[in-house]
Amino acid sequence: MNMRVKLWGVRGSLPSPHSPEQLTDKFRALLEEYEHFRRNNSGGIEDFLKRTEPYKVGGFGGHTACFQVTTPNMDIAIDGGSGIRRYGEALLLGPCGLGKGEVHIFMTHFHWDHMIGLPFFVPIFIPGNRIHFYAVQDDLEDRVRAMFCKPHFPVPFERLGAKVIFHKLQPREPKVLNDLTITPYQLDHPDPCWGFRCESGGKAFSHCVDTEGTRVSRKDLDKDLPLYQNADLVIYDAQYSFLEAAEKIDWGHASGPIGIDLAAREKIKKILFIHHDPAASDEKIHLVEEQTRAYYKSCLRMSKDQGVEFSEFEWSFAREGMVVEL
Repeated sequence: MNMRVKLWGVRGSLPSPHSPEQLTDKFRALLEEYEHFRRNNSGGIEDFLKRTEPYKVGGFGGHTACFQVTTPNMDIAIDGGSGIRRYGEALLLGPCGLGKGEVHIFMTHFHWDHMIGLPFFVPIFIPGNRIHFYAVQDDLEDRVRAMFCKPHFPVPFERLGAKVIFHKLQPREPKVLNDLTITPYQLDHPDPCWGFRCESGGKAFSHCVDTEGTRVSRKDLDKDLPLYQNADLVIYDAQYSFLEAAEKIDWGHASGPIGIDLAAREKIKKILFIHHDPAASDEKIHLVEEQTRAYYKSCLRMSKDQGVEFSEFEWSFAREGMVVEL
């Protein structure tokens, strides 16, 4: 393994757990499908689950943005959405978080959904730990401190057990941490937001959320073009369907077809779409994924008919808990 990427949260804007009624409806639908399956197949529950589309069973997930990047000698997190709570719990099982470890958290920007999990990140409360925060923005320390103050949270920043250290990143300049190199590039978002290209062992992962994808040409992307070029994995914003994105100009979020075009042109090997809208059900997200699939297939047909190059690649709408090995 050169690099592993785990998605601890894939929702956008607001954590969106299933309600009891939604879970009941999902369970009822699964039971009905299982009854039909039993009448026509000899397999049991495990065989049924293997044949059932994942979104029907566990859904896409409800936690907001947090991503873990692991190399043989380094481990970092990107963003502190509600998913970072579970990341912190996982760290408690290893050397980090037990009063001996160091944690490195890279922040893209400071919208609520990317910060909401920080007060519930257990390692930051444990004496002996060192928690490093990194961002391009000048107000990084102010924004993190603001998460730990009344009336929003009862424990003030000064009473955190761990030592918290802040690092200023320079735009488009690489930051080297052991065997991992992280370079920030600007995204298309109403408030300043920075994506990160992470490189290790000849592999490249690019985190590109939140972005509206308004700069579509290589000329427009200019100095930020390297964020996308020849990446092995890209995580890209697709909060909206294509029609919704056209209606919500300057809201800072994109759609699947925008990412499809970008991935084909820049020879991206795999792209995962996230930042699912909090109002979208699992069925709605699946429908948008199918619309994106239709667009992808139409691009393949058109390129074949017109003799235009269109690089094929892997892609899907991501689910919480997914792990990608590079």
